[in-house]
Formats: sequence, structure tokens, C-alpha cells
Amino acid sequence: MSGSSVRIGVLALQGDFALHGRALARSGVDAVLVRKPEALEDVAGLIIPGGESTTLLRLMGEWEFVPAIEKFHAAGKPIFGTCAGLIVLAREVENPRQFSLGLIDVTVERNAYGRQRESFQAPGAAVLDGRRVPVTMVFIRAPRIRRLGAGVEPLAEHGGETVMARQGSVLVATFHPELTEDTTVHRYFCDLVRRAPAVA
Repeated sequence: MSGSSVRIGVLALQGDFALHGRALARSGVDAVLVRKPEALEDVAGLIIPGGESTTLLRLMGEWEFVPAIEKFHAAGKPIFGTCAGLIVLAREVENPRQFSLGLIDVTVERNAYGRQRESFQAPGAAVLDGRRVPVTMVFIRAPRIRRLGAGVEPLAEHGGETVMARQGSVLVATFHPELTEDTTVHRYFCDLVRRAPAVA
């Protein structure tokens, strides 16, 4: 399957969805801004962007996205959650506890890196498809992954803590890869989508 024939959606309710769309375009796939649940039928993968998780969850509830995303996941279609998107996808959320979709077996702590002014960028590395590759990481009011379930694979660390992980078709990161010109993480997700049985 050629890269240009892959359509990946970006949940466009709140947060930095436009930057994810641009990163996907630079990665050689068609980006679709998803504003209604029925649009998920036309994409092979989905990115849930950063933003404010409680606002995002409220909007998802108003637009009835929760059952649509659960169905999307059950069909084996890959999902990538960054920052608030990770919180939405996690099994458990702390500080405070809140509803989440439970599609990846991790426990996350909200805003664990502090306030907006304590945001930072750092060089890092990830192990993707068996290769260690450099990744630029931008942390903005980022959550921390406090627990990894037995079926979750850590892919990248910063300061001794997992900042990117995968369980099956679900990929999550505590940082914002869309805020840099580095498309390493987005290209990895695009490859997951290409290889998924749903688009084989």
C-alpha cells in the first residue's frame, strides 16, 4: 500500500490538531480532521491530540465519540494519543481520577511535570521497530506514566521514566511530537497504520 493512499484522522474537537495534520502530511499520508464520529469510517488510523483532557472528554461525550472510538479500536485500527490524548486512552487516571477509555493498560498522572511555565524541550531516543532513533521531545503540562501493564511495551524514556509506549494498536506519548519538525514518531505511527490488518 502506498503512503499516499493511507488516510489518518486527527480528532479535531480541541487542542493542537492542526499541527498533527501538518506532521502527517509531511510524513506522506492524507490527514483528515475528524469532527464527527461518522468520519471515523473513512480513516485507517486516528490521532487524539494534546489539549485539556477534561474539556476533550466533555466534547467527546457531547458528540458521542466514545462508542465510535471503542468500535474503531475493536476493529484493530491504530490510535495514537499524545499528552491529553494519552490521558483519554489510559486505563487509569490520577490527580484527579477521571473517566478514560481504558484502551491501553497504563496509569497516568495528569499535569505531573508542573504548570505551563515549566514546559521544556529535550533530546531523547526511542526504540522503534528494533532500531534506536533520536527523537526531539516537547513537554507541556505533560502527564507522567506511573504504571505500565504487563502487555505494554515502553518505546522511549526521559529521566528514567517511560514517555512513549505501545500496546497492540494503541500508541501513546506524554510529549508533543507535532511541535517539532521531526516526523520520526508520526512516521512510525503511519507505518503501524499501513501494517494493521484493517488496512491490509
